Amino acid sequence: MKLALKHVLTAIILILSLAAPVAAGPHEDAAAAYSRGDYATALRLLRPLADQGDAVAQFDLGLMYDVGHVGQGVPPNYAEARKWYRLAADQGHAEAQHFLGLMYYFAKGVPQNYAEARKWYRLAADQGNAGAQHSLGHMSSGWYIVAHEQGNAAARAQHFAEAARWHRLAADQGHSGAQGSLGSMYHFIGDYVRAHMWLDLSAAQGLQQAATERDDVAKLMTPAQIAEAQKLAREWQPKRP
Repeated sequence: MKLALKHVLTAIILILSLAAPVAAGPHEDAAAAYSRGDYATALRLLRPLADQGDAVAQFDLGLMYDVGHVGQGVPPNYAEARKWYRLAADQGHAEAQHFLGLMYYFAKGVPQNYAEARKWYRLAADQGNAGAQHSLGHMSSGWYIVAHEQGNAAARAQHFAEAARWHRLAADQGHSGAQGSLGSMYHFIGDYVRAHMWLDLSAAQGLQQAATERDDVAKLMTPAQIAEAQKLAREWQPKRP
């Protein structure tokens, strides 16, 4: 779960700092203010747009309160973050749905509620949101571990299949965390060629843990298997949701 949280926090920062504005004007000015570290101005520009029902501005505002910039005009405020996420999520904004789910999953300002987290994850995942698909995969992986510890073979198989399905959907879009998770699942069941392929793709995006596991898997493979995995990785192309 610590690894999952690391990916989540990384995603928050990347989305907030790199996401391009959807239109010129206030959106663009807010993005420019944020990029130069003027968070108070970005907040001031986003607020009226969010109040008018602009889902993108509502999501951006939620992110700013979620991450926070102490001493720079935007203290963390999970209640405000949840409020703005929910307003955007109710309009069908997939990222807002995903991040609202994360708040319930990690108990960020709310009691931990896996059912609520899964509900919002699923709404975003059904729109093709790779982050939400990856989060659903992690939830199913957790249930798989519980079923394994309880000796429930039927539940174990069901959760494994569901985790693999969601991770694969996200991995196919190029989500590095999902690629690493999918590689680990193939490693677990002994499919070393596919494990190496997905871990290699994840490692290529900078995930050191994936690179370490890929090298561990390689020790279990023949040169021919490694060559096949590398060929699959070279030929892989991301799919659109």
